Amino acid sequence: MCPLLPAAAPRAPLLALRLLRSGLAAMSTGGPLKSVDYEVFGRVQGVCFRMYTEGEAKKIGVVGWVKNTNKGTVTGQVQGPEEKVNSMKSWLSKVGSPSSRIDRTDFSNEKTISKLEYSNFSIRY
Repeated sequence: MCPLLPAAAPRAPLLALRLLRSGLAAMSTGGPLKSVDYEVFGRVQGVCFRMYTEGEAKKIGVVGWVKNTNKGTVTGQVQGPEEKVNSMKSWLSKVGSPSSRIDRTDFSNEKTISKLEYSNFSIRY
């Protein structure tokens, strides 16, 4: 079981909605939007990697998703302003969850997009 992050504490739903709206508005005007797929290799399952990835994505202000694969990796997609996507790419390559060990992270299908395809960042199952 993963310990709760401070961000997992009860939140005021209206405040969260306002922050989401303002974050998405900022994303749509913050320069070129990028999309990139990723796969993280190493000790990344059973170490709360997805939960921390979701938390970091929301902190940085990107959208997309993350999920475990059946081959022991974590995969997903990140979208947002180029600078924020680059910050998330760095986190996925070098930081991860406290108990994880990242051996390598592969990025693919990096492209400029005209609009975001997601409204938030989510964990897929």
